[in-house]
Order: sequence, then C-alpha cells, then structure tokens
Amino acid sequence: MGRIGLQLRATLENITRLRAEGEDFRWYLKLKCGNCGEVSEKWQYLRLMDSAPLKGGRGSATMVQKCKLCSRESSIDILSQTIKPYNAEDSEKFKTIVEFECRGLEPVDFQPQAGFAAEGAESGTPFNDINLLEKDWNDYDEKTKESVGIYEVTHKFVKC
Repeated sequence: MGRIGLQLRATLENITRLRAEGEDFRWYLKLKCGNCGEVSEKWQYLRLMDSAPLKGGRGSATMVQKCKLCSRESSIDILSQTIKPYNAEDSEKFKTIVEFECRGLEPVDFQPQAGFAAEGAESGTPFNDINLLEKDWNDYDEKTKESVGIYEVTHKFVKC
C-alpha cells in the first residue's frame, strides 16, 4: 500500500500554524484491511509515542493489528518527519499535514478531535488544546482584539 497522506482544508481567521501537538496527539482513523476490505466500525487512534513489534522481529510500527474478519496481521506507522503545520497561506486549500506508512491497513476516514494548537496570525498568541470535533473552533485574541477561528474543516487521503 505504501505511503498515504492526510490532507486538511480549513478556513483560518487570524490564525496560523495549526498543528498536531505532541507525541501523545491522537490521530483518530477508521482503517480498512487491504486483504479483505473490512473497515473498522469504531474510531481507532494512533500516537507517535506508541510502538508495537512486527511479527518475525522486523522492527516496529505505530499500530499492529490482526483483522477480525480474515485474521491477517497488518500495520500502520506515523511518519513523524512528515507532520506539518497548516498555515494562514494554506487557508481554503488542501495541504498534507501527515503521512502514514501503510502495510495492509489503509486509512479511510479521519476525525479531528482535541490536541491541536495554533497561533494568532499577527500576534503569535498561542492557542492550545484546540478541539476540531465540530469542524469549527473560535476564540478571541486579546493582543489584537480580534476574533480568531478555524472553520469548515475537511480532509481527504492521497497516495504519496
């Protein structure tokens, strides 16, 4: 399967450097088995800090799991060096914010939740623990006396 990128698109208002914050950030995904096509019913999360050994001592991956339907063992890895912020100039355009190395598992859906961080575009004011579950977020930047927001969050997966 190879590398699959998660692209984000959002409308940013007076905000920049929207990013996944920390090793414990949870990427909530629905995953599909590359062998039988079974899709997980529940959201599963991947974190950089997690590591599971691959069968036969071939290293490790962020997640290793056995398909409930066909029993094939597959893995998916977050490629940490590919995690990128979504900036003010990216507003309303798709941009790859992370890539996954997929071996038998393919992400088919993404649910942004808590743990994002961003900065005021003019002020640099930090905004932490942004929750994008509702696909919209807004706050107020005291330094610039302006409202800030992230709106109409959408995503898609692309082969890299």
